Amino acid sequence: MKRSFLAGAVILSLAAPLADAHHSMAMFDAAKTTAIEGTVKSFRWVSPHAFIDLTVDYKSGPIDWSIEMGGGGVSTLIRAGWSPTTIKPGDMVTIKCHPLRNGNAGGNFVSLTLPDGKIMTLGANNAP
Repeated sequence: MKRSFLAGAVILSLAAPLADAHHSMAMFDAAKTTAIEGTVKSFRWVSPHAFIDLTVDYKSGPIDWSIEMGGGGVSTLIRAGWSPTTIKPGDMVTIKCHPLRNGNAGGNFVSLTLPDGKIMTLGANNAP
């Protein structure tokens, strides 16, 4: 009995960080899609979600947007035809995203139009 309790406690302690690491997408308004055009500041090729940081020029001045690429990690991006160099700092792109509900400059990735006009998504249609 004591041994099974200890084994259970160890398993739970190892699983807790994994459960805590993933968050809800409720902060994004999936009913709205916003298109923003800007300059890639960085492409963070990380798991569990990659991020695109984009500087968007407005009349009032530039604003940095952070776009979360939900729906899977790096393996999802690779299957969809992405690489760490698909976009680079300085690239001018258009991103469609579901915006943050609180109105801050951020969103959940829907698609990206590259400088050459190619549209990238998280689906397999991008694969070569």
